Amino acid sequence: MNKDHSAAWGDFWADNAESGGGGCLPSAWQGIDGAQQAAWRKFAQDLPRKTRLLDIATGDGRVMGWLLKSRKDLKPVGCDLAATLPSPPSGTKVRGGVAMEELPYQDDAFGAVTSQFGFEYGQTGAAAAEIARILKPGGVVGLMTHRIDGPILAHNLARREQINWVFEQEGLMELAKRSLALRAGGLATIPSKILQAPQIGAGKFGRGSAAWEISEAILQSLQFGKRDRPQNVARLLDTIRAKAQNELGRIASLEAACQTTGNAERFLADVSSAGLRQLSVEPLAERSGNAAFADFRLLQHAA
Repeated sequence: MNKDHSAAWGDFWADNAESGGGGCLPSAWQGIDGAQQAAWRKFAQDLPRKTRLLDIATGDGRVMGWLLKSRKDLKPVGCDLAATLPSPPSGTKVRGGVAMEELPYQDDAFGAVTSQFGFEYGQTGAAAAEIARILKPGGVVGLMTHRIDGPILAHNLARREQINWVFEQEGLMELAKRSLALRAGGLATIPSKILQAPQIGAGKFGRGSAAWEISEAILQSLQFGKRDRPQNVARLLDTIRAKAQNELGRIASLEAACQTTGNAERFLADVSSAGLRQLSVEPLAERSGNAAFADFRLLQHAA
């Protein structure tokens, strides 16, 4: 994961620190959460007692929390490249600013390693080598990885289209900034295009879409800022733009991660060359008949 994408995920977890939400998932697919928990419960069942476990790219630590619900004897530790993370679940510890390609742990320190939608964001060859180094001989790895044909990527690519509609196609931010400049000359009218944008965005992409959400935020910034200094409103607009750009960075990193897992031959070569043997790959779906949203991979230290 490059520095720009790391900043995007840091912004994501900072915004979601108190919400506990999934953020990346379409609202219609919240049943994914239950399928994820079931997969981790199954993984936890076969771990030796009091296994020390490292959760890579831990985010809000939800995987560690689910594992502890199944096995209170486990000893989970989490790490993540993002420096700002939500408070971890009780009984766990997290460490931010940690690259999976350079893990700050001793050799053979853990009996198991887990990662949910994280491993594929890194340099998989280097990350696999680090996992093999810190994993005890015979230790196991559970990886929940994105699918290039799954609904999570499709949902986020749709959000990218919606964000680009606001900024590129409609040019609402530039129009808002020009209207602020005109206020200095006594013209405080909000352009009709901005007034109409939330309704048009909702009609085109749905209410609650990024197109509606961002265009509404731009409109409200201008409306509520009529009595404020233009430079203060401009700073608020800049914040809206920065958060949208960070989301675009996050989506770009997600797309790259899906391309990594989509190249099955290369992916398997990377983990195998590190001394990790892939034991199984199980597609995960929200319910029977639905498209798979992820693959659950079970690996073992070959040494």
